[in-house]
This record gives sequence, structure tokens and C-alpha cells, in this order.
Amino acid sequence: MAKTFLILGAGSDIGQAIAHEFARNGFDIILAGRNLADLSTVKSDLEIRYQIAVLTCEFDAEAFASHTDFYLKLPVSPDVVLYTVGYLGNQKIAEKDWEEAARIINANYVGGVSILSIVANDFETRGNGTIIGISSVAGERGRQSIYVYGSAKSGLTTFLDGMRHRLAKSGVNVLTVKPGFVETKMTAEMDLPKLLTAKPENLAQAVFRAFQAKKHTLYYLSVFRWIMIIIRNIPESIFVKTKL
Repeated sequence: MAKTFLILGAGSDIGQAIAHEFARNGFDIILAGRNLADLSTVKSDLEIRYQIAVLTCEFDAEAFASHTDFYLKLPVSPDVVLYTVGYLGNQKIAEKDWEEAARIINANYVGGVSILSIVANDFETRGNGTIIGISSVAGERGRQSIYVYGSAKSGLTTFLDGMRHRLAKSGVNVLTVKPGFVETKMTAEMDLPKLLTAKPENLAQAVFRAFQAKKHTLYYLSVFRWIMIIIRNIPESIFVKTKL
């Protein structure tokens, strides 16, 4: 019997690329997101390409009160759950507008804590399963250009770390994915360095390999592990003079 992969935030480019990778490797797919019309197109593509079962479900990461009901009413219990909801937002607006800041925090952190806590309780009871969270290297040090988003991703990383620690004895693995720059709709307006920018399909392949290997953390591109070590260790007296 095929295993089932639930994608929370399936409307994202990264989520869809990872859906293709897991489907290619024989997983049935549940696409969960806010726009069911868009997901129906993805569903048809996956079914035709890979001859697997695909379901679509409405899911809003910021509708916290709906999360328990959403998960309990899934037609199939997932074996792997991916949280890839993300909202970059606008740092300058978020500095002055609480609604923008709250949207960034809720999408990237609070929504993940809410739904993944429910998933974790289920997987712990079952004694198996894998949780994958898409965080970001932006969470490794606060930078003036992106610190509201970065703080939310930092929170998600710490949450995933603690959940991994808690669930290790239950046979449940938690994988934290920390991409650097990725070529997506979310970053389309940004001037990204080509040599340091990943394509979603390559990231997806790396995520699947990390899942198979039961890894705990994946930096992608891998060079970002070393870049972030350097950035984290710049003395504060020097760091505050940079324009990062």
C-alpha cells in the first residue's frame, strides 16, 4: 500500500515541487491550501504523470481554530506531513503596520505550531511518521532587511528542534529544511545572486534524499551552512554597521 504525503501550503512553488518528487517515488498526495481551484490543476497533473491517488483539501494556516477539525476529517491518515506555508511580506511595511507583521508571523510560525502540534500528537500515538518543516536561513541572525520574517522562521526552527527532541523516542523524525535563495513567485521581484539561487525542483530532490536518510536538518544550497556560520559569528560591533 502506498504511503500518503500531506502538503500544507500546497499552492507554493516549493510545495508543488516537493509534491512531484514524492509522487515520482510512489507516494499518494494530499494537497492542502487555500485555493482549491489552483490545486485542482496540480492534482490532475500529478495523477496523469505518476498514476497515484491525489486529494485536495482546503487549509488556511492562519485559521487556527479550524486546524483540529481539518486534520481529524482527512480521508486518509498521512505518513509524512510537510509545512511549507510561507509569506515573505514587506519588512518596511511591517515596521509600521501590525497587520502586516502579524500576517508574516502567523503564516511562517504560529500556523505551523498550531497544525504541526496536532500532527505530532497523532504521530507520537502511532509511533511512526515524518514531519518536514520549511524554515529558512533568514532565521539564523536578525538582519535589518528581513527581521520580521527572519524572527518567525527562527521561531519555527526552534519549535521543530524541540519537537524532534520530544518525538525521537517515539520513532518519529522531524526534518528542518533551511533554504537560502530559491527561485519562486515569492522572490520574483528580488534581485537574487544566480550562483546562490536554487530551483524548486532541485530543492525538492534534496528534501526527498534527506527524508530517506532520516536527516534532521537540510541546508540548501549546502554552501549556506558555511555562509551562515560566518554571518552568525560577525561581532555585533561590526555587524550593526553592515547593510545585510
